[in-house]
Amino acid sequence: MVAKSKKALYFAHLEECLNKYARAFIVDADFVGSKQISDIRIALRGKAEMIFGKNTMIRRCIRNLTEDGSHPEWASIVPIMRGNLGFIFTNGELDDIQAIINEYRKPAAAKAGVIAPCDCAIPKGPTGLDPAQTSFFQALNIATKINKGSIEIINDTKVIVEGNKVGSSEAALLQKLGVKPFMYGLSVRFVYENGVFDPSVLKIKDSDLMAMWGTAMGNVAALSLGTGYLTEASLGHLIVNAVKNLTCVALEADYIEFPSVKKVKDFLDNPDAFLSAVAVVAAPAAGGGGAAAPAAKAKEPEPEPEEEEEDMGFDLFD
Repeated sequence: MVAKSKKALYFAHLEECLNKYARAFIVDADFVGSKQISDIRIALRGKAEMIFGKNTMIRRCIRNLTEDGSHPEWASIVPIMRGNLGFIFTNGELDDIQAIINEYRKPAAAKAGVIAPCDCAIPKGPTGLDPAQTSFFQALNIATKINKGSIEIINDTKVIVEGNKVGSSEAALLQKLGVKPFMYGLSVRFVYENGVFDPSVLKIKDSDLMAMWGTAMGNVAALSLGTGYLTEASLGHLIVNAVKNLTCVALEADYIEFPSVKKVKDFLDNPDAFLSAVAVVAAPAAGGGGAAAPAAKAKEPEPEPEEEEEDMGFDLFD
């Protein structure tokens, strides 16, 4: 009866969290100690809520809640609940929760039979071990010598390779040397928010989304213009093209009642005035923020050629 009441309470708590919180991390707790999890739970108070439990209980609870076809987003959790997984529910930003999780990663010793999450190398130099410990190095074919009554490694040696299983000899040697090569903590395996996603979605920034949106809008506008089908994406382009056509007709008909037409006509009649204005504006910017550069002078008229220069017999070397 006690077990059934605890199970009912757990089911009710998990259902409450699924309804209460908008998003969650689904984390892997392999090789994470109870004290470490307790510290993380304390750090998350007021920001998130952590729930762990047996996978069979979690799957059964979610199946019971979704058997009537409601909440299909919850049903997407069921297939991934394999292994030592748990939930960190929150209504806040996931980046803040990720920062707390990373803060509580701790170094750990290598244990025999564990798949190595990273490489581990022993640097050359004295080890502080007495010559009686030479057998540990010989088992791993590590070249050593005795120097001043202690074992000294001759060359840098890689002891553990990432992805390989840690052997008993490697684990014993690293323990003798006091080396803790691995870092263990809660590892985010999935992100839940109206569905289950890979944690790589957290690397997507607003600028990336806006760039993708801009590209998509450009494609829609091009397709709309090509097919002659009016959409909001192509409306701006159509208005600009219409204004261009109207300006061309007005210029050809010498009708300058529109401000845009008058501006274009002024430019065509006196382009040097516009170029001088651009030069005056650009000159201060070229000064690099210092004193204002003097205004660009208008182009001076070329002097009239003197009569002597018209003599074709003039020689520069006379």
